[in-house]
Amino acid sequence: MNQIPHSYYLCSAGQSRYMDEQTISEFGIDGFTLMEIAGTRAADFIQFRFSSASHGVFFCGKGNNAGDALVIARLLSQQGFKITICFLSGTDDLSPDTQKNLDLLQKLDEKIDLLNWEDFEPDTYDFIVDGMLGTGLSSEVRAPYSDAISWINKQKIPVFALDVPTGLHADSGRILGTAVQTDFTLSFGTLKTGFYLNQGFDTAGEVILCELSFPNKFKKPTAALIDRSWVEAASPSPKKQKHKYEGGVLYIIAGSEGLTGAGILAAKSAWSAGLGAVILITPKGLLEIYEKQLVQIIKKPVGGPDDGYFKEEHGEHVLNIIAEKPGKVLIGPGLGRHQETIRFTQHILQHFEGDVIIDADALFALSNMEDRKKPEGSKWIFTPHPGELKTLFNQEVQDDFDRLNLTKEKAREEKITILSKGMPTIVGTETGDAYLTGYETRIFSRAGFGDVLAGKVGAYWLKYSSSELACFYGLLDGFQKAQQYFVENSGSLAPIDII
Repeated sequence: MNQIPHSYYLCSAGQSRYMDEQTISEFGIDGFTLMEIAGTRAADFIQFRFSSASHGVFFCGKGNNAGDALVIARLLSQQGFKITICFLSGTDDLSPDTQKNLDLLQKLDEKIDLLNWEDFEPDTYDFIVDGMLGTGLSSEVRAPYSDAISWINKQKIPVFALDVPTGLHADSGRILGTAVQTDFTLSFGTLKTGFYLNQGFDTAGEVILCELSFPNKFKKPTAALIDRSWVEAASPSPKKQKHKYEGGVLYIIAGSEGLTGAGILAAKSAWSAGLGAVILITPKGLLEIYEKQLVQIIKKPVGGPDDGYFKEEHGEHVLNIIAEKPGKVLIGPGLGRHQETIRFTQHILQHFEGDVIIDADALFALSNMEDRKKPEGSKWIFTPHPGELKTLFNQEVQDDFDRLNLTKEKAREEKITILSKGMPTIVGTETGDAYLTGYETRIFSRAGFGDVLAGKVGAYWLKYSSSELACFYGLLDGFQKAQQYFVENSGSLAPIDII
């Protein structure tokens, strides 16, 4: 991850705490100074959105999350903001830096309303700041915090959460009983992994990174966000092709009776990415369908005119075809699950010494292999949705946090690249690194979108010779085309719209 800007790092609560502690103890910037920096950045963000006469209500606990809130309250009060601060558990036993900031606040000439929860009486507010419970929360939220959350979530004014919304687990994105539904999360020092997992995406609102003075040597992420800016900066320049086969061929092994649409979408998607040659290998009985739909794609039929699915006896013929010209293989779209097709697929995967994207029904065939060791010199990309991931590795996947951990673990153990589809989409690599989409992916959950993505990944793998970059570009290209579609059209997005 050395080439990735630190602003795209996703960190756990423990990693964030380590950076904070090391910056204080080893680097020499004290915690009070870090709190002042965090509060200043957050206050600037809020002040940019509201006039100086605005009224903000701040909900505070006892820890450093409350200290951040008090810094913001102090700074905004100096700009003419009206401030009300409500302490959920009183002001006894505050953390040292929080107590120090409360002392500073009380030295001001401006009138600031300080209340306990039991004395809180709603007023007319313009915004809410959640400084109750930070990244250390690991159990369900209890009263009076749950009561405050209930009140906050009923309001129709903007809510700003500090570091993490109260009630949201910073690592997993799970809601711990109840959570503040925020418009903005002002994340201090690091982006938290939980913002993009499980309920985090819908709870945290727009996430704003407020940089702190953490030295880079202390920054150890769990994952990173996929973003076009750093992906392009980390990419080699694609070579210009003198002829259509110079950049390599994408062989697509696809199709069975009733499932030809998957192969059509994958082939069209790969072709649209600019490949010189896409070769579709299909049972001969389906050839007429593909001839009508894929004029520009080379077709290589196997078997006889009555064959509507792949059979084990077709294996050697297919291996001979993909040995004709250098390239990569995409196997799986619309293959079906006939027992003969499963044995055919297993034969290809056991004997092809090359690079393969294993998708859809090919993943099912792979999950039924007793020994699925890659042939020497092969690289594999798996593209499972959550159910396929569970079946493939025979492990329970309760939620996205489990999916992230399993994807990282298995990609590293088996020396493969895993593109784990879902919300978010997760890319696990051979080195054990993980990358997440930071945008809405649920629009791609319907049938057909996976076939389009698989075709794009195959095309970009040939362009950049990197399985990781292939996954990144496939995802980014689909997202960009979806955005363009919604700008120009209304109605539902279809797979063909992102080719």
